[in-house]
Amino acid sequence: MRGLLKLSGAIDWLNAQVGKWVIWLILGSTLISAVNAMVRKAFNVSSNAYLEVQWYLFAGAFLLASGYTLLHGEHVKIDVVSSRLSKRQQIWIDVIGFAFFLTPMCLAVLWFGIPFFLQGFRSGEVSSNAGGLIRWPVYLLMPTGFALLLLQGISEFIKRIAFLRGLIPDPTEKKVAKTAEEELAEELRRQAEAQGRL
Repeated sequence: MRGLLKLSGAIDWLNAQVGKWVIWLILGSTLISAVNAMVRKAFNVSSNAYLEVQWYLFAGAFLLASGYTLLHGEHVKIDVVSSRLSKRQQIWIDVIGFAFFLTPMCLAVLWFGIPFFLQGFRSGEVSSNAGGLIRWPVYLLMPTGFALLLLQGISEFIKRIAFLRGLIPDPTEKKVAKTAEEELAEELRRQAEAQGRL
Protein backbone atom coordinates (compact mmCIF):
# COMPACT_ATOMS: atom_id res chain seq x y z
CA MET A 1 0.00 0.00 0.00
CA ARG A 2 2.96 2.32 0.62
CA GLY A 3 3.88 2.22 -3.07
CA LEU A 4 0.29 3.04 -4.06
CA LEU A 5 0.27 5.99 -1.66
CA LYS A 6 3.49 7.25 -3.28
CA LEU A 7 1.80 6.94 -6.67
CA SER A 8 -1.18 8.84 -5.27
CA GLY A 9 1.14 11.58 -4.00
CA ALA A 10 2.80 11.86 -7.42
CA ILE A 11 -0.60 12.16 -9.14
CA ASP A 12 -1.68 14.79 -6.60
CA TRP A 13 1.52 16.75 -7.29
CA LEU A 14 0.96 16.55 -11.06
CA ASN A 15 -2.60 17.85 -10.88
CA ALA A 16 -1.61 20.54 -8.37
CA GLN A 17 1.05 21.78 -10.83
CA VAL A 18 -1.40 21.68 -13.75
CA GLY A 19 -3.93 23.62 -11.68
CA LYS A 20 -1.40 26.34 -10.87
CA TRP A 21 -0.69 26.93 -14.54
CA VAL A 22 -4.18 26.44 -15.97
CA ILE A 23 -5.49 29.48 -14.08
CA TRP A 24 -3.51 31.59 -16.55
CA LEU A 25 -5.72 30.31 -19.37
CA ILE A 26 -8.68 32.06 -17.72
CA LEU A 27 -6.72 35.31 -17.61
CA GLY A 28 -5.71 34.88 -21.26
CA SER A 29 -9.29 34.17 -22.29
CA THR A 30 -10.52 37.21 -20.39
CA LEU A 31 -7.90 39.54 -21.87
CA ILE A 32 -8.51 38.32 -25.42
CA SER A 33 -12.25 38.76 -24.91
CA ALA A 34 -11.76 42.31 -23.63
CA VAL A 35 -9.37 43.30 -26.45
CA ASN A 36 -11.67 41.76 -29.06
CA ALA A 37 -14.68 43.68 -27.67
CA MET A 38 -12.75 46.99 -27.57
CA VAL A 39 -11.41 46.57 -31.12
CA ARG A 40 -14.86 45.63 -32.40
CA LYS A 41 -16.49 48.68 -30.75
CA ALA A 42 -13.70 51.16 -31.59
CA PHE A 43 -12.83 50.07 -35.13
CA ASN A 44 -15.79 47.89 -36.14
CA VAL A 45 -13.32 45.07 -36.86
CA SER A 46 -13.42 41.54 -35.50
CA SER A 47 -11.79 38.20 -36.10
CA ASN A 48 -13.09 34.67 -35.73
CA ALA A 49 -9.59 33.64 -34.68
CA TYR A 50 -9.87 35.83 -31.55
CA LEU A 51 -13.21 34.29 -30.68
CA GLU A 52 -11.96 30.77 -31.26
CA VAL A 53 -8.75 31.17 -29.28
CA GLN A 54 -10.86 32.54 -26.43
CA TRP A 55 -13.04 29.40 -26.58
CA TYR A 56 -9.95 27.18 -26.79
CA LEU A 57 -8.43 28.76 -23.70
CA PHE A 58 -11.66 28.45 -21.75
CA ALA A 59 -12.08 24.83 -22.83
CA GLY A 60 -8.48 24.17 -21.80
CA ALA A 61 -9.05 25.67 -18.35
CA PHE A 62 -12.24 23.68 -17.85
CA LEU A 63 -10.88 20.34 -19.06
CA LEU A 64 -7.31 20.48 -17.76
CA ALA A 65 -8.38 21.63 -14.29
CA SER A 66 -10.87 18.80 -13.75
CA GLY A 67 -8.27 16.65 -11.97
CA TYR A 68 -7.22 19.65 -9.86
CA THR A 69 -10.85 20.23 -8.94
CA LEU A 70 -11.25 16.61 -7.83
CA LEU A 71 -7.98 16.82 -5.86
CA HIS A 72 -9.38 19.70 -3.81
CA GLY A 73 -12.85 18.18 -3.41
CA GLU A 74 -14.51 21.02 -5.29
CA HIS A 75 -16.40 18.81 -7.74
CA VAL A 76 -20.20 18.64 -7.64
CA LYS A 77 -21.53 16.31 -4.98
CA ILE A 78 -25.03 15.38 -3.89
CA ASP A 79 -24.92 15.87 -0.13
CA VAL A 80 -28.63 15.38 0.58
CA VAL A 81 -28.18 11.66 1.24
CA SER A 82 -24.48 11.37 2.06
CA SER A 83 -24.57 14.05 4.77
CA ARG A 84 -26.79 11.71 6.83
CA LEU A 85 -24.35 8.80 6.55
CA SER A 86 -21.30 7.99 8.66
CA LYS A 87 -17.84 8.98 7.40
CA ARG A 88 -17.02 5.35 6.48
CA GLN A 89 -20.27 5.04 4.50
CA GLN A 90 -19.48 8.31 2.68
CA ILE A 91 -16.01 6.99 1.83
CA TRP A 92 -17.52 3.74 0.52
CA ILE A 93 -19.84 5.77 -1.73
CA ASP A 94 -16.75 7.55 -3.09
CA VAL A 95 -14.97 4.23 -3.67
CA ILE A 96 -17.95 2.85 -5.60
CA GLY A 97 -18.32 6.09 -7.54
CA PHE A 98 -14.65 6.17 -8.56
CA ALA A 99 -14.59 2.48 -9.50
CA PHE A 100 -17.92 2.13 -11.33
CA PHE A 101 -18.73 5.59 -12.64
CA LEU A 102 -15.74 7.93 -12.93
CA THR A 103 -13.24 5.38 -14.26
CA PRO A 104 -15.49 3.87 -16.98
CA MET A 105 -16.62 7.34 -18.10
CA CYS A 106 -13.03 8.58 -18.39
CA LEU A 107 -11.98 5.44 -20.24
CA ALA A 108 -14.89 5.83 -22.68
CA VAL A 109 -13.95 9.46 -23.40
CA LEU A 110 -10.32 8.41 -23.95
CA TRP A 111 -11.41 5.51 -26.18
CA PHE A 112 -13.38 7.83 -28.47
CA GLY A 113 -11.43 11.07 -27.89
CA ILE A 114 -7.94 9.91 -28.86
CA PRO A 115 -8.95 8.70 -32.37
CA PHE A 116 -11.00 11.90 -32.81
CA PHE A 117 -7.92 14.00 -31.98
CA LEU A 118 -5.65 11.88 -34.23
CA GLN A 119 -8.06 12.20 -37.15
CA GLY A 120 -8.18 15.98 -36.76
CA PHE A 121 -4.39 16.15 -36.41
CA ARG A 122 -3.71 14.03 -39.51
CA SER A 123 -6.23 15.89 -41.64
CA GLY A 124 -5.12 19.33 -40.43
CA GLU A 125 -8.78 20.18 -39.86
CA VAL A 126 -9.46 23.92 -39.74
CA SER A 127 -12.51 25.73 -38.45
CA SER A 128 -15.18 26.33 -41.07
CA ASN A 129 -15.42 29.98 -39.94
CA ALA A 130 -13.57 32.55 -42.03
CA GLY A 131 -10.16 33.17 -40.45
CA GLY A 132 -10.73 30.30 -38.02
CA LEU A 133 -8.04 28.24 -36.32
CA ILE A 134 -6.85 24.67 -36.68
CA ARG A 135 -8.95 22.33 -34.57
CA TRP A 136 -6.59 19.60 -33.37
CA PRO A 137 -5.19 21.55 -30.38
CA VAL A 138 -8.65 21.83 -28.87
CA TYR A 139 -9.37 18.19 -29.74
CA LEU A 140 -6.23 17.25 -27.78
CA LEU A 141 -7.61 18.99 -24.68
CA MET A 142 -10.39 16.43 -24.29
CA PRO A 143 -8.29 13.26 -23.90
CA THR A 144 -5.64 15.16 -21.92
CA GLY A 145 -8.19 16.57 -19.49
CA PHE A 146 -9.93 13.23 -19.01
CA ALA A 147 -6.57 11.47 -18.57
CA LEU A 148 -5.74 13.90 -15.75
CA LEU A 149 -9.20 13.34 -14.25
CA LEU A 150 -8.78 9.56 -14.49
CA LEU A 151 -5.39 9.75 -12.79
CA GLN A 152 -6.82 11.88 -9.99
CA GLY A 153 -9.72 9.43 -9.62
CA ILE A 154 -7.16 6.64 -9.16
CA SER A 155 -5.32 8.74 -6.58
CA GLU A 156 -8.54 9.47 -4.68
CA PHE A 157 -9.52 5.78 -4.82
CA ILE A 158 -6.14 4.82 -3.32
CA LYS A 159 -6.51 7.40 -0.55
CA ARG A 160 -10.05 6.22 0.28
CA ILE A 161 -8.91 2.58 0.53
CA ALA A 162 -5.94 3.61 2.69
CA PHE A 163 -8.31 5.52 4.98
CA LEU A 164 -10.67 2.55 5.26
CA ARG A 165 -7.67 0.42 6.26
CA GLY A 166 -6.68 2.97 8.92
CA LEU A 167 -3.41 3.95 7.22
CA ILE A 168 -4.05 7.67 6.65
CA PRO A 169 -6.31 10.39 8.06
CA ASP A 170 -9.58 11.32 6.34
CA PRO A 171 -8.64 12.41 2.79
CA THR A 172 -11.93 14.29 2.37
CA GLU A 173 -11.25 16.63 5.28
CA LYS A 174 -10.54 20.10 3.98
CA LYS A 175 -7.19 21.39 5.07
CA VAL A 176 -7.72 25.00 6.06
CA ALA A 177 -4.67 27.19 5.67
CA LYS A 178 -3.44 28.53 8.99
CA THR A 179 -2.92 32.22 9.55
CA ALA A 180 0.58 33.51 10.30
CA GLU A 181 -0.44 33.98 13.94
CA GLU A 182 -1.66 30.37 14.21
CA GLU A 183 1.57 29.07 12.68
CA LEU A 184 3.65 31.19 15.09
CA ALA A 185 1.62 29.97 18.09
CA GLU A 186 2.07 26.36 16.96
CA GLU A 187 5.82 26.83 16.51
CA LEU A 188 6.13 28.41 19.98
CA ARG A 189 4.16 25.53 21.50
CA ARG A 190 6.47 23.00 19.80
CA GLN A 191 9.55 24.83 21.07
CA ALA A 192 8.14 24.95 24.59
CA GLU A 193 7.41 21.21 24.45
CA ALA A 194 10.92 20.50 23.16
CA GLN A 195 12.49 22.57 25.98
CA GLY A 196 10.30 20.84 28.55
CA ARG A 197 11.66 17.46 27.45
CA LEU A 198 15.31 18.51 27.88
